Amino acid sequence: MQRGLLYSYSMLKVIVPTLNAAQDWPQFVSALLLCVLPEQVLIVDSESTDNTVVLARAEGFAVHSVARSEFNHGGTRQMAADMFPDAEILVYMTQDAVLADANALTNLLAVFADPHVGAAYGRQLPKPEAGAIEAHARYFNYPATAEIRSLESRKRLGIKAIFISNSFSAYRRSALMEVGGFPVNAIFGEDTITAARLLLAGYKVAYAAEARAYHSHSYSCTQEFKRYYDIGVLHNRESGIFGEFGQANGEGKRFVLSELLYLWERDALQIPAALTRTAAKLLGYRLGLLEPHFSPSIKRRLSMHPGFWT
Repeated sequence: MQRGLLYSYSMLKVIVPTLNAAQDWPQFVSALLLCVLPEQVLIVDSESTDNTVVLARAEGFAVHSVARSEFNHGGTRQMAADMFPDAEILVYMTQDAVLADANALTNLLAVFADPHVGAAYGRQLPKPEAGAIEAHARYFNYPATAEIRSLESRKRLGIKAIFISNSFSAYRRSALMEVGGFPVNAIFGEDTITAARLLLAGYKVAYAAEARAYHSHSYSCTQEFKRYYDIGVLHNRESGIFGEFGQANGEGKRFVLSELLYLWERDALQIPAALTRTAAKLLGYRLGLLEPHFSPSIKRRLSMHPGFWT
């Protein structure tokens, strides 16, 4: 096992929110334990009804349980951060992200040699069974070239400057706390909001392309609609922060053109499905921007996170 830089830090914690993770567990845990010691892992479980907690404890992981009704993407992750005041680096993962090799965490942590790096995220690869639409989303958002972004990057990248994913990310705890930690009242996108705050505070956000994990989703049109409704809600509610980095429209157009070209070359029969999904995303996003005008019951029906509206 090559742990290398991983143990040059005085304290490292890997925090994984879970909900019925047993199906994903074998691949997830075998890959994780190539990179980290069991005592460095905290599982934050939201009342799983399968044997997730039993499996986690059997591996020697610490487990902290939260009520499913109280789970919040930002608040729950911040609660976990507060549990480790002596930690230097906090790594966040999701239960369906499988580290690609034994050096994945070492490569992610290497960027923190620069004291100005406040957060980092790794490259997400499509799962082996992923279809062309699913695979393109990963290749588009997670290219092979590493990058370190500062506030100056917004002139070139716009809103892409604050792109990050807590499915496989790490934060310098002192920097995270300096900017107020994760937002506790965001429907999701707590990682993006925090990245924006870090850049505005003078820190850098690193994309560590050599740190790789398999993580992708095959969403239905309805799921895409609901997901983008929530993105619209996020952008409307956090308009002050997002206004510092520009609108998402240009990036969306670039994604669609890239997707159509990718599918034309690899699986042209998927183009109609991709266009339908694009329409669902656009409609969901536009409705999300109008969220203040809807009743709570309508918001719950439109959202991928209905529990947020209770």
